[in-house]
Parts: sequence; structure tokens; C-alpha cells
Amino acid sequence: MTFWEHLDELRRRLWYVLLATLVAAVACFCFKEPLFAIILRPKPADMVLINVELTQQFLIHMRVALWAGLIVVSPYVLYQFFAFVAPGLYAVERRATLRAVAAGYLLFLAGVALNYFIIFPFTARFLGGYQVSPDVQNTITLSSYIDVLGVMSLVLGVVFELPVLCWLLAKIGVLRAQFMRRYRRHAVVVILILGAVITPTGDPFTLALVSLPIYLLWEVSILIVKHVEK
Repeated sequence: MTFWEHLDELRRRLWYVLLATLVAAVACFCFKEPLFAIILRPKPADMVLINVELTQQFLIHMRVALWAGLIVVSPYVLYQFFAFVAPGLYAVERRATLRAVAAGYLLFLAGVALNYFIIFPFTARFLGGYQVSPDVQNTITLSSYIDVLGVMSLVLGVVFELPVLCWLLAKIGVLRAQFMRRYRRHAVVVILILGAVITPTGDPFTLALVSLPIYLLWEVSILIVKHVEK
């Protein structure tokens, strides 16, 4: 295929992805109550969310439906990506790419699930009740709640991509297992700082819930890099 043929193929697959996302988003929009039951499930029972703008709830509904639609069709998006790059790869490279994409997808979902079920409920409870003074009462908006939930889910999902990133760096010869073992203690400090940034609750238990899985991913990454070097 020529360059322009590749470009046409990419454009065609992007249209497929866009159409599938829009269809899924419309479907999610129609199921408003189940959708927001999922979104609001991690909310502390005593937290009351408010809306202060006339159009905000409708716009939030549209935005959440769009993101939910993208999540629903994400396996199809990955399939289209793999189908586009696969013809230019050797059989061994196709298998390696497929494993990397699948592992990255599952790890991302694991990070999002950890945040949704464990990390965010603790964070919401802490931040929702935190006061600099008894004279200042917290009134949490729906938009703020969804923004924090979305950002924390994205951050945890990306952080959980560590083994895939290390595998890629090892493949191109940039990263070695010896280097990762040598700087293990430094990595622990960085992981603790990252955990504190992700969950600013000041709670050692919550910090451990975030930091321990990331440290385990670091150790798994060492084994992966060592395997690549063989």
C-alpha cells in the first residue's frame, strides 16, 4: 500500500471507531438512571451533591454518556488499531503487539477498578469532610465529584501501565533489570510520593492501598525486563 492508501485506511477505521462510539454513547445516554447509579455508587452515603448551573446537569449527562460509550467500545477500538498495524508486522511482532495491547488494556482496567472500588471512596470521604474552619461548610457539586472521579481513574489506569512501558523500553534496549534493581529503594520513595499525590487523605491505610499494588507492578516489571534480556 502507498502512503495515501495507508492514510485512507486509517481514516476509514477512525470513522468506524467514531460511529461505534457515537452509537454506544447514545445508548448510554438513554439509560440515564443505570449509568449514574454506577457513577454515584462510590459516593459516601452522607455526601449530598448539588448543581448550581441551569444547563450543567444536561451537559454532564452528555459528557458522561460519551465517555461511557467510549469505554463500552474500547475493545473494538483496540481491534481497529491492531487491524491497522498488523499487516505491516511479522508474525512474531504481531503476537507480541497483541499480547502487549491486551495486557495494557487489562492493566488499565485493573487500575480503574482499584480506584473505583477502594481508593476513590476513601478519598471522597476524606475530602468531602475536610474543613479548614467550622465556619466553612462543604457543598460539593456534581461536576466536581465527576471530575475528581474521572481524573483519579485515569491516573490510576495510566500508572498501572508500568509493566507494559518497561517491556517496551527493554525491547528497544533502554531499560535493564539490573538498573531497576539498583534503584529499587529510590523507586519506593517515588511510589510513596505518587501515592500521596493520588490520595491526599493523610491516611496511611489508603496510602498503602495505592502504593503496594504499584510497588508490586515494579517488581513484576523487573521480572519482565529480565525475561526480555534473555
